[in-house]
Amino acid sequence: MPPPCAAQALAALQLISGAQGGGVGAEKLARIRENSNFFRRRLEEEGFKVLGDVDSPIIPVMLHHPLKLAAVSRMCLERGVAVVVVGYPAVPVLYERVRFCISASHTREQLASAAAAVAEIGERLGLLFEKPAGPEGLAARLARSDEHA
Repeated sequence: MPPPCAAQALAALQLISGAQGGGVGAEKLARIRENSNFFRRRLEEEGFKVLGDVDSPIIPVMLHHPLKLAAVSRMCLERGVAVVVVGYPAVPVLYERVRFCISASHTREQLASAAAAVAEIGERLGLLFEKPAGPEGLAARLARSDEHA
């Protein structure tokens, strides 16, 4: 491992373990867990098929459509949302996905705004595979939109 990479890894481990004092590492870990769970929950509520570990800051969202991968990436970029796209040959055809990388530095407002932008993209491109049908689903979506109006 190159020395700069080793130094970065060591500094991160010291911060997380609290070796530098002040509890900053524990606060950051708690914040990143809260942010990850918040964003994941919002995407699931919108109807996306979300994979991965519940507390992970890497949030994969299934697209299942190879021809929509580039469109999702472009539309997210236009809305200021960074995504990592994963398509064939990294994954089998029809297992295309995007990954969101959540940080402790993100605010709730940023995460809510990003989730709303991604939901709009998902709606336009027909990617909301887990979307609740009927009046209950619509009522929940309307209630969420009122929270941020």
